Amino acid sequence: MAAINAAINYKPAGPPLNFAETPTQDLFCANVFSKAEMKKRLPKPIFKGLIQTIEAGEKLDPNVADVVASAMKDWAIEKGATHYSHVFYPLTGGTAEKHDSFMAPAGDGTALTEFGGKELIQGEPDGSSFPTGGIRLTHEARGYTIWDVTSAAYILENPNGTTLCIPTAFVSWTGEALDKKTPVLRSMQALNQQAQRITKLFGYDEDAFIASTAGPEQEYFLIDRNFFFARPDLLNAGRTLFGAAPPKGQEFDDHYFGAIPERVLACMLEVERELIKLGVPIKTRHNEVAPGQYEIAPIFETANIATDHQQLCMLMLKRVAAKYGMECLTHEKPFAGVNGSGKHVNWSLGSSAHGNLLDPGDTPHDNAKFLVFCAAVLRAVHRHQGLLRAVVASAGNDHRLGANEAPPAIISVFLGDQLTDVFEQIKAGGAKSSRARGTLEVGVDTLPPFPKDAGDRNRTSPFAFTGNRFEFRAVGSNFSIAGPLVAMNTIVAESLDYCATKLEKATGGDSSKLNSAVQELLAEIMGECEPIIFNGNGYSDEWHAEAEKRGLRNLKATPDALEALLEPGVRELFSKYHVLNERELESRYETYVEQYCLTVKVEANLTKKIARTMIFPAAIRYQNELASTCANLKMLGYEFDTDTLDKVTELVKGLQDGTAALAKVTKGGCEDIRGCYEEVLPAMLNVRKYADELEAIVSDDLWPLPTYQEMLFIK
Repeated sequence: MAAINAAINYKPAGPPLNFAETPTQDLFCANVFSKAEMKKRLPKPIFKGLIQTIEAGEKLDPNVADVVASAMKDWAIEKGATHYSHVFYPLTGGTAEKHDSFMAPAGDGTALTEFGGKELIQGEPDGSSFPTGGIRLTHEARGYTIWDVTSAAYILENPNGTTLCIPTAFVSWTGEALDKKTPVLRSMQALNQQAQRITKLFGYDEDAFIASTAGPEQEYFLIDRNFFFARPDLLNAGRTLFGAAPPKGQEFDDHYFGAIPERVLACMLEVERELIKLGVPIKTRHNEVAPGQYEIAPIFETANIATDHQQLCMLMLKRVAAKYGMECLTHEKPFAGVNGSGKHVNWSLGSSAHGNLLDPGDTPHDNAKFLVFCAAVLRAVHRHQGLLRAVVASAGNDHRLGANEAPPAIISVFLGDQLTDVFEQIKAGGAKSSRARGTLEVGVDTLPPFPKDAGDRNRTSPFAFTGNRFEFRAVGSNFSIAGPLVAMNTIVAESLDYCATKLEKATGGDSSKLNSAVQELLAEIMGECEPIIFNGNGYSDEWHAEAEKRGLRNLKATPDALEALLEPGVRELFSKYHVLNERELESRYETYVEQYCLTVKVEANLTKKIARTMIFPAAIRYQNELASTCANLKMLGYEFDTDTLDKVTELVKGLQDGTAALAKVTKGGCEDIRGCYEEVLPAMLNVRKYADELEAIVSDDLWPLPTYQEMLFIK
């Protein structure tokens, strides 16, 4: 009740933002050492060299570091910075940083500010204190952070000061990747090399870097912090391990795109303002399907920058939410029975010379270059279904995938009517036409007619073509998008390599043979990859049976999915394109298995503790009240029934037995991933079953945990 009163009587901690003082467009990149800022502060030759590295992927001249560092330091100090930090992204999926001061004593009682090229280019955090999957042992501590010039430095503000943040890669003393960023950069390089071969076949000599681009749609929940701190499961595990369904959930579909609550909107506006200052091009905000669930999404950026900005987005959501007395939950399934949260990663590729290479135009049947790139993606997904499933596997995402809220664990591709028709024509001998977009009229004179898309959308597909990009919808909301991007970049690089090799061999340098060679290649790919295309309802039971007939993989849970990382084809793929060597790949498998087991272990310990110390005491107090009432009625000679007392007694016994059974299966720890999935999780659900039934019976004033009704609906 105290938490409810605190939530209802929430008052803002400070005055509202003066949003009219500075126009939003003037804030964009205000705290970024952007190209425009570099152009103002750097000598022209050094600026040009940096731009060649950033935009064309050319090697960085280490001699420019001192000049860049000096300019960066001056800019940061003008912004109030006293420290700098090499920001990196370890295999935890989070963000890591160590802050060092610009100040150094001069020896005469004064201080100097120091920050040179050496400090800019390289840092040395402990390489063994992060998950490494065996690459670094406790006594092998040396690791390095390396300046990533392609991702701009920025200022992170705090009420008491600011810090210069420098995005970096993180590698071991042996040069092996210990982070999420390094493989992203390697995979982008591999993709560019193979994509350039395709564009050259079509007569393009421009060498502008062809980069993958990404636009992640972040879903999340907001609840009052008073409720959050009263729930040990949310505090420690990020999801509720107990909770009866509320009387009303999402069945009315009244929350999706509904009016955003004032307190939530105020929080969103400040999140966006802070992200805009950091150069994150936030575009969209809205209510999601479940009560208390929301979404934020940016415009597309190159994959590396999109990955860094996504981490900043999650950081800022949590930081600003706390300021408004709320907690931001990015777990994939914080509440049972309502929709979980995903992070749909919209993926494409292109360059300044070619634009978006996955834009089909109005007549895709005539757009041979698009068809080759699109077919390469189809082939990549078909050949590497297991890898794509593995990179979205986690203990949290297992609770979401396969329900009627997220794609199934079966990887398939939605192409839509227009492209499916074009590829069917190609398979039959040659594409002659494309379905027209048409015009939509709704029969109201005051509403203008408008162009209608040539095909529908499919929200049940895990990998859907949505007009000029593919949307990977299976990614979990708490993920770094780095892993999915590494997989997509690398499998498409391999597929483009295959296509380029076939076309180069078929044409022999004679461009007049290109069209027939393309037709033959596309027909071959369609013949091989047709089973991966599915435009129907991915939520249906019939699709599971159909997918099995087609030979598609159905890796339902993380223990099955992660095994795909160790398959020979995956090892060969990453090794061939120099994205991950065998040891780096195995380290990720070991790390993700360990993270799964640790997650389940924490949840199991929480389940036992909450059941024993919160739910059981509340239940027996209520049981005692019922028993006392029955005894008193009996003494007075009144008729009474013991149905409620009998039910509570039965459930208390079930709760005790279930907790004891959970303790038994976790006695030896939770070290085996298969045991965690097959024994520990079912034992936890068994405890929850009795607890949730008790919640529906025990008096409200005795129940110790904030309920779903309170957390989801009190804003």
